Amino acid sequence: MMRLFIASLLVIVGCSAHAQELKVAVAANFAHTFSEVAQRFEAETGHRIRISSGSTGGLYTQIQHGAPFDLFLAADKERPALLEADGKAVSGSRTTYAIGQLAYWQRQGHPSEASLSQWQDKLSIANPRLAPYGAAANQVLIRLNAKERLHGRIVTGANILQAYQYVDSGNVQAGLVALSQLRSANVSPDRYWIIPDSYYSPLEQQAVVLSRSQYPEVAQQLLTFMAEQHQLISDAGYQVSSYVAVR
Repeated sequence: MMRLFIASLLVIVGCSAHAQELKVAVAANFAHTFSEVAQRFEAETGHRIRISSGSTGGLYTQIQHGAPFDLFLAADKERPALLEADGKAVSGSRTTYAIGQLAYWQRQGHPSEASLSQWQDKLSIANPRLAPYGAAANQVLIRLNAKERLHGRIVTGANILQAYQYVDSGNVQAGLVALSQLRSANVSPDRYWIIPDSYYSPLEQQAVVLSRSQYPEVAQQLLTFMAEQHQLISDAGYQVSSYVAVR
């Protein structure tokens, strides 16, 4: 029994000795979903995940200035591609992990294309210059001829989380937010309208291992693990049919 105990202890100590801490920069829209993925990964591998979330543009700027992240989960494909082109990401590691969906959330009334087109009050969106979901929201407003009419009444959040919080707090009565946020908060489906994909450019969300990572093998292991979490990511409000490495 004592030998078995010692052998088991050595296995545990050995696993702990090789456990690493990954620093992952995550787009705000995916932070809640990724925290669940991270918990599963930690339980299965013993590695630890430290999450920093924010707008894709803001995180990209931090990475450009040397922030010590191992992995970047963006809400677009452009910035991971730029990092790869600049040599700041590991070539061949860029992967599409989810396709985001945009929704119109209205605290009262019946949210629909018609109600968004006729909305007269303040409307919350993410910053189009920093957040891909904000850029998508801007495209929707232009398509519905609502941008000019809402001039001066668009409340801009630094990222999609802040755009969501403006509506959640009641400070703003409607907003264009990520479907995943509404799903994670169990918002009733009759309180939002899922905007057709054709109304905005695809929110293809890509991940990339960063060149300055101390643990690139573990970062790649995490990406591989994420590829196995189809159901979790789909249930969270994303499309996951094309989880592929980009060559």
